[in-house]
Amino acid sequence: MKRFLKGIDRLNETTGKLVSFLIIFLVGVILYEICARYLFNSPTIWAHETSQMIYGVYVILLGGYVLQRGGHVNVEILYLRFPPRKRAIIDLLTWLLFFYFCGLLLTKGWEMAWDSFTVRETEPTAFAPPVYPIKMMIPLGALLILLQGLAKFTRDLTLAISGKEEGHEH
Repeated sequence: MKRFLKGIDRLNETTGKLVSFLIIFLVGVILYEICARYLFNSPTIWAHETSQMIYGVYVILLGGYVLQRGGHVNVEILYLRFPPRKRAIIDLLTWLLFFYFCGLLLTKGWEMAWDSFTVRETEPTAFAPPVYPIKMMIPLGALLILLQGLAKFTRDLTLAISGKEEGHEH
């Protein structure tokens, strides 16, 4: 089990590190548009949509990495005052909502992505970039966060039952 959990951690760690480089491309596209628009009075038709697509992929694929790193927003006013075992028990109560949300995101995201792929959907703009590759990232991102959630749930369950923390990589 430890190997499986560490494998999920490594998958999201690697994905997070690779996807984080998209920020360089995002900044490059935005800087190009700024220079083209304001220095040369020649705005592009593609930069805005391209930057939105890069950012969308960036956000959806980093969910599992952020969950693994404990970076999602929590209401921690009282939560942090509890010992680790009680926090794990509290977390176990919220996992049903998490799995329901991720399950919906995965299934509905897949349906939407598949529909988009079958018609080779494009944006209804002058640039008209294909949308289906970006929509395919939604179920992939949902799967990554679902796997990381499963790993965290397993660790919380182990801690709640045994009082011992299951190690994970950071």
